[in-house]
Amino acid sequence: MRLPAAAQQTFRVMEYNVENLFDCRHDSLKQDKEFLPDSPRGWNQTRYNEKLKNIAQVVMAAGDEQVPDLVGLCEVENEYCVKGLVSHSPLREAGYKYAMTDSPDERGIDVVLLYQPATFRCIHTQTIRIPNQVIDRRPTRDILHVTGRVVSGDTLDVFVCHLPSRSGGEKETEPYRLFTAGYLRRAADSVMAVRQSPNVIIMGDFNDYPSNRSIAEVVGAVKPEGEIEARTLYNLMDGKPDGTYRYRGEWGTLDQMIVSGYLLEGNPRIHTSYKAACILRYPFLLEEDDRYGGDIPFRTYKGMKYHGGYSDHLPVLLELEVSE
Repeated sequence: MRLPAAAQQTFRVMEYNVENLFDCRHDSLKQDKEFLPDSPRGWNQTRYNEKLKNIAQVVMAAGDEQVPDLVGLCEVENEYCVKGLVSHSPLREAGYKYAMTDSPDERGIDVVLLYQPATFRCIHTQTIRIPNQVIDRRPTRDILHVTGRVVSGDTLDVFVCHLPSRSGGEKETEPYRLFTAGYLRRAADSVMAVRQSPNVIIMGDFNDYPSNRSIAEVVGAVKPEGEIEARTLYNLMDGKPDGTYRYRGEWGTLDQMIVSGYLLEGNPRIHTSYKAACILRYPFLLEEDDRYGGDIPFRTYKGMKYHGGYSDHLPVLLELEVSE
């Protein structure tokens, strides 16, 4: 007797650098005075609430008929902001749970994973601390590793990261990104070594492009071409048109969506493809670039002037097919 084919459902994974989601209160242990009511930016509760509403709008737009199952967020100050997003914004009806880091980053920003408990049952959460003192650098964001089970019964390992910035110069800061990428690669390798079915997703703002050494060499994530190997990492954003960030009139992809080869070739119960990853270019996220021409992300501030937009990054989305 032939068994009926298992029903497939779309499992959506989104990543978004939300650009400085700060509350309006001073944390004496962090450098957050830039985002306080008495700062030159004039950050206040009204603007904070508008920021939450804007982020919620993007997440809901990315879900088509339902919100994404997983949402990785970068540049979130603290748990108060996450609670505001999931409980006191238009996202409150979505029922998200979350995991996040508590990093030593001097500004206090962290990474977060929102997840739908009905489609992703969280099993384990781990944060990976980067020992900055080893190479005499200021502290950076922890890497978040969340393990969960999807409706097919498969285990999914998700990493959310925000690598050290380019502030101070690309070449001058590259060693810190290479160093941090090494910790990410070792963490992914440890998962792929013990999982019989290594379903790995790595997402975040790498502050580097797909061709840069931190991604192409250290993480070893390349565009999926030719034969796919289960325990090799593949960058699904490599070669995508335009980008997620615009610098001096040039688009580039700083936000990556990386998967293990097993998700591309080896698992009929949960799988994806290069075509299933994209940059979300909703018209409301963009405005005209009055300096260089073309379009540019519609951000919250232009310099120190409040602009009322969303972020200086565009979000990325990955769709997987999962057997029920």
